[in-house]
Parts: sequence; structure tokens; C-alpha cells
Amino acid sequence: MSEARIKQEIVTVFGGSGFVGRYVVQALARRGYRVRAAVRRPDLAGHLQTHGVVGQIHAVQANVRNRDSIARAVAGSHAVVNLVGILFEAGKQTFDRVQAEAPGWIAAAAKEAGAHRVLQMSAIGADPDSPAEYGRSKADGEAAALDAFKDTVVVRPSIIFGAEDGFFNRFAEMARFLPALPLIGGGHTRFQPVFVGDVAEAVARAVDGNATPGTIYELGGPEIRSFKELLDLMFEETRRPRLLLPLPVPVAKFQARLMQLLPNPMLTVDQVRLLEHDNVVSDAAIKDGRTLDGLGIAETAMASVLPSYLWRFRPDGQFEREGADAT
Repeated sequence: MSEARIKQEIVTVFGGSGFVGRYVVQALARRGYRVRAAVRRPDLAGHLQTHGVVGQIHAVQANVRNRDSIARAVAGSHAVVNLVGILFEAGKQTFDRVQAEAPGWIAAAAKEAGAHRVLQMSAIGADPDSPAEYGRSKADGEAAALDAFKDTVVVRPSIIFGAEDGFFNRFAEMARFLPALPLIGGGHTRFQPVFVGDVAEAVARAVDGNATPGTIYELGGPEIRSFKELLDLMFEETRRPRLLLPLPVPVAKFQARLMQLLPNPMLTVDQVRLLEHDNVVSDAAIKDGRTLDGLGIAETAMASVLPSYLWRFRPDGQFEREGADAT
């Protein structure tokens, strides 16, 4: 990208150094935007610099629990993107503060700063009546953002896959050491995994103004698979078949109560509650065109991406790739 193609518009991305954030920053930088990555630890965001030219991407300190830091981060922004979310609570990082209240604060600050567009990352499963606090807080955050900035575009992805994901990588790592993996509720919960690059492109198109203002989009990939089928797919890619043991929901909740006492729990009661419901794009979103297809984005299949990063979990790593010559 040449210097002449760099735009003057600044896009502030809260959570820009995270898994989804780095892809969003890259997609925006390729369009020529000046990107301000608002993160808690700017000193750990150096990897973002490679996604643009010198001076195009700048990391600034911000904490979504602090309104003053939010205001400083969005000053002068053309658009504001909020990707911050948590899977479990830890200390001051609570669902209420991070996922329910902060989106409204960010949208309000963006409006005050004169921003033209706001993008709020949510999740399929966001519902004010969800049995999981995660789902309720996501719905509250959507409502707060839309109330503060009525043209906010909300995106709700299903589980997101990609080289740094926390789903396939997590279970592939577990399969390296465990002879069996649990299937909560029998593994019947359905998901519609979406590629992180497609999610980032959806965000970037919303920043470009190609999404309908004040609309909630649901993002899913081309395949709907059960939890069990996703684990079987992971086993196939890693060449590490394992037993799958059905785990009744009540038993899973009991175990989760113990696990969630750990600093970085592998499972919480709230997550078990989420697994009791399918995580797929709704018929209403498909009918209304509030999907990747509606944004003009071709959905990326898991088969075209998973082999590129799950091979490292194979017993012999890259040397066990199909078609590789022995050396």
C-alpha cells in the first residue's frame, strides 16, 4: 500500500489486538483507513504494525470500564468498532460492566466525538431472556449501543474459527493429553462456525457504509454442524481419534461449578447453559438478508482453513501432512 492511498479517516477499534481484532485491523488498513487500536496493553500490540504502512496503525491505552479513557480513544474518529467481550468473569471484568454497560458508553462517546459509524460485536445467542448471563449481557449491550447511537450496526457471529481461535485449538490441545473428551448434553448442540476473515470483512464493510444502519446482522459459515461433528472434524484433521463421552447437563454444571473457581476455567456453569441452545443464524436473518450473503461476502468453508493450522497437533506435525514427501 502506498502512502498516497492512506485516508484521513481514523477508525478506533476497541479490542484491536485480540483474535478477531487483528483481522479487523488488517481489513481496515487494507482499505487505507488510519487505525487506532484501543487496548489495555499497547505494549503488547506491536504485532498490529505489520498490517499497515509506517504510521498507519497506532495502539493507544484504553479500558472499556473507564469512560474517560473511552472518550480519549474515540476523539476525532470517523468510525468506532467495539470488539471487546469476555467468556467468563474475573475480578473487575464482569458481564455487566464489560458487555452490558460498556457498549453504551462507547457508542455515546462516539456520538459525542462526531463519529459517523459505530459497529458493535455481539454474538448469536444474545437474548434478554437467555438462561445464560453471557447471552443476557450481550443483548443488553446491543440495546445500550443502539439507544446511544441509533445507527449502530450490530454483528452476531456464531463460533469463530481461524488460526488463533479458542475453539478448535483448545480441544485439539486437550486431545494431545486426554484419552477422551466430554460431550455435554450428548453433543447435539448445533453451531454454524464462521471464518474470522469473513467476520472482519463484514465489520470493514459496515465501516465503509455498506451495511444498513441500526441493523443486527447474524454471521455464520456455510455449514451447520453439531458439537460432536465439530469434534470429529477436529480429530480427522489432527489424526488423533479420541473417545467421546456423553456428559449429562446436570453433571456438566456440577463439574463447571468447581472449574470456574480456577483463574482461567475451561468450563463455567454459564457456558454449559449456552450449550443447551443451538448457535445458528436465524431464519428471520436469512429472510431479511442480515447475513454474510446479504453483505456480499462469500462464506468460507472450514475445510479450506482448518488444515492450515490444525496440522501442528498431529503426532508428527507437518511431516504427517497428506501428500508430503518423507525426508
